[in-house]
Amino acid sequence: MADYSKFLKESNLIGGQWVPSESGATVDVINPATGEVIGKVPNSGASETKRAIDAAQTAFNKFKRTTATERAILLRKLHDALMDNQDALATLLTTEQGKPLAEARGEIAIGAAYVLWYAEEIRRAYGDIVPSPLRGRRILVTKHPTGVVGAITPWNFPSSMLARKLGPALAAGCTTVVKPATVTPYSALAWGVLAEEVGFPAGAVNILTGSARAIGGEIMANPIVRKVTFTGSTEVGKTLIRQSADTVKKVSMELGGNAPFIVFEDADLDRAVKGAMAAKFRNSGQTCVCTNRFYVHDSVYDKFVGKLAAATSQLKVGNGLEDGTEQGPLIDDTALAKMDEFMNDAREKGGRIVQGGKRHALGGQFFEPTVIAEANDAMQVTNEEIFGPIAAIFRFSSEEEAISKANDTEFGLAAYAYTKDLGRAFRLNEELEYGLIGINEGIITTVEAPFGGLKESGLGKEGGHQGLEDYLDTKYVAIGGLDL
Repeated sequence: MADYSKFLKESNLIGGQWVPSESGATVDVINPATGEVIGKVPNSGASETKRAIDAAQTAFNKFKRTTATERAILLRKLHDALMDNQDALATLLTTEQGKPLAEARGEIAIGAAYVLWYAEEIRRAYGDIVPSPLRGRRILVTKHPTGVVGAITPWNFPSSMLARKLGPALAAGCTTVVKPATVTPYSALAWGVLAEEVGFPAGAVNILTGSARAIGGEIMANPIVRKVTFTGSTEVGKTLIRQSADTVKKVSMELGGNAPFIVFEDADLDRAVKGAMAAKFRNSGQTCVCTNRFYVHDSVYDKFVGKLAAATSQLKVGNGLEDGTEQGPLIDDTALAKMDEFMNDAREKGGRIVQGGKRHALGGQFFEPTVIAEANDAMQVTNEEIFGPIAAIFRFSSEEEAISKANDTEFGLAAYAYTKDLGRAFRLNEELEYGLIGINEGIITTVEAPFGGLKESGLGKEGGHQGLEDYLDTKYVAIGGLDL
């Protein structure tokens, strides 16, 4: 197991200094696979957050004047540092979050890829020279860093979610105040260690752990913060959007999902099952783009259910640090209790448990990979984000019915569909009300493309050239009186 001790920081990073909370209070960080305490981090609040925001503003006054090339060099160094320490960072991530080590390594790699992408993309943040309607005048459109950015990140991807925020923010010339999830703070604090090592100026990256309400409240209320980027629940996102109105902050929100996975009668079932395993059981089902509802055509329903159940039964459940583990624990007891609630509800409403369905024999926070057949619209799993290893499978009989059911939700993040019909694929692109659509693919996130939802799944995009736009302000200047 790789040594991650240098990344196990138990302090806040504020203005280039590693400091405790002002009260000295701390919060235990627990390994979800073993229940053991990994360490303690500061339980900080509004006062520490204000100091961090002030430090970020001081740093911004200089950092915004750096060139795109200078920032790109720093980001390239950060990318290299992440990959040089991939094993240690992945081991730390698995220890605090629980996912299999192979998935954790992948998360570090894609986080580094986001950093590299924005190191390259900032050199293409073009402005415009617009033809003037008047002689003697020139019209220029220019791009400028927005300012201090507040970044609030979740526990399910504690490293890569931060990469998708720090990468474009730092590339644009913004400085940052980061609030990671309290249950997985070390992966974020590790970014602070590496940012220092590669030469980012003090105050460019500030990281605080502790009370989400107090830290988030100061970030939202403080007028110095000009942009807030958040990944988390729709409920919390709505609160932050309301709070942003008082100081008219820019916001980008990557919120909840209720992803449909549609298997049409002409689908390659083996490919569909392979995609389903990735889209449902990755990270124990604890991702915002995980499949929530499987819709399978009547003509292939029984065959698909059998194949998915067989594949699910082969998943190795265990501590993510153990060789061969494919599914780790759920994040906490609350998540485990929610799985029990879903299962009790499904049984009462006619669901047929084909595979799993209960807490795992390992005990602790482990739950069996589960397949429920004959799911119906009355079940909780239809409307609530599962965020766990439960696959609920519904029937449909026509393309129109499948699309209608898939869209019957307030969410619109990710959707998946399997078909060999090219015309249908384009119809799905037109009709599915989702920001991300995978056709015959179960994992579709990539740094080159914009990630973000429609409807109540969020605002703004992360990744692609679109992911840079929210960190840049556009100015127009008219220069007149020219002798032209």
